[in-house]
Amino acid sequence: MRAYRAAILRFRDREAVYESDGLLVVGPDASGRKVVRAVGAYDQLAPNYPGITVEHFPGRILAPGFIDLHIHFPQTDVIGSPAEGLLPWLENYTFPHESRFADHAYAVGVAQVFLDELQRNGVTSALAFATSHPHSVDALMEAAQERRMRLIAGKVLQDRHSPDGVRDETEQSLVDTEALIRRWHGVDRLGYAITPRFAPSCSEAQLRGAGELAAQHKDVWIQSHVAENRDEIRWARELFPSARSYLSIYDDFGLMRERAIYAHCIHFDDADRALMRDTGSAAAVSPTSNLFLGSGFFDYEGARRIGFKHGLASDVGGGTSFSPFHTMLAAYYVGREGQTKPGVSLPPQELWWQHTAGAAEALGLGGVIGNLQPGCEADFVVLDPKATPLLARKTANAGSLDELLFAMIVLGDDRVVDRVVIDGQGKHG
Repeated sequence: MRAYRAAILRFRDREAVYESDGLLVVGPDASGRKVVRAVGAYDQLAPNYPGITVEHFPGRILAPGFIDLHIHFPQTDVIGSPAEGLLPWLENYTFPHESRFADHAYAVGVAQVFLDELQRNGVTSALAFATSHPHSVDALMEAAQERRMRLIAGKVLQDRHSPDGVRDETEQSLVDTEALIRRWHGVDRLGYAITPRFAPSCSEAQLRGAGELAAQHKDVWIQSHVAENRDEIRWARELFPSARSYLSIYDDFGLMRERAIYAHCIHFDDADRALMRDTGSAAAVSPTSNLFLGSGFFDYEGARRIGFKHGLASDVGGGTSFSPFHTMLAAYYVGREGQTKPGVSLPPQELWWQHTAGAAEALGLGGVIGNLQPGCEADFVVLDPKATPLLARKTANAGSLDELLFAMIVLGDDRVVDRVVIDGQGKHG
């Protein structure tokens, strides 16, 4: 076992718990994974661990590693590409770039850059799309396994309305998906996600097959996109005219349940929100992407009123940054300005929770990742609240935890991340 001394941020239920001088004790569990063994005020906890090695980080904050609920690993180099909206962006940038992942060596190279960027920004777990090429999943999983990272990913399913180079074949795509589930799901800290790109890119046969795989493998994840863009919604309704809504297409094929994560969920009615709630599915809210592509605004008021799970995501490369600080700030803007009813003020603790413990709950991994409570896996970040001169001035004058957290949300970026610890192993940010 070893211990870390610094200020500590964690969550009890949805409330932040903050120790200005805390101790975090980490050690192996029965499986050998590094977990939090104890956490609390230094002066109360330290006497229980005489002789333990303590690494001291004065002036720093230990916080749960961030979780990115929706991100595209093959779009690492697509970020920052100009387009008129979602569908032109896919046609002109995303699909041509993803076709390059037919080259396994290229996929291996991008996987390292992608994970470097996540880690540099303090993201210790992610739910990621690969491409339609099975070896793109292998490349990402192998790289994550080497880093001992908890990562969930899946091969994209898209057997129609997709160009050569990324379009797959229906039956083979399902065979490949099952083989990847057996190869990677539950290996070390890795998980598999059945990944229809979005309903318009999948035939009924492919969606039906994906639902059958989900029924056979009840502990895998499901991920896709829904209700992001009004043109996309019209297209989905034309292709599936018998469905009540775009979202219900997925339910019709058995793809909504616990561990099902749907990105965006912007243009919903209350029946859609109730379907999310009743099936246990969760929304990956992607505010920088939605603002960048002009897609719309996630309705926080509706999500609260009906009550379904949601958490924050970067959605790189439609999203404009790997940084959770940028994502949290964009979510604050969306809450204040983008609601059909009076704006929702998202408190700093709520924003932080949505990108850590709340995201973990959305994944069905509450109490496993995204927090620093006893029993949680030892994935955390060491934050420097004085990383830049302006941030240092602001945080020095913070009169409350909300003011401290909000200063980092508004003024922070990767420079705030001093060190990242994954499975008990540290690396400078």
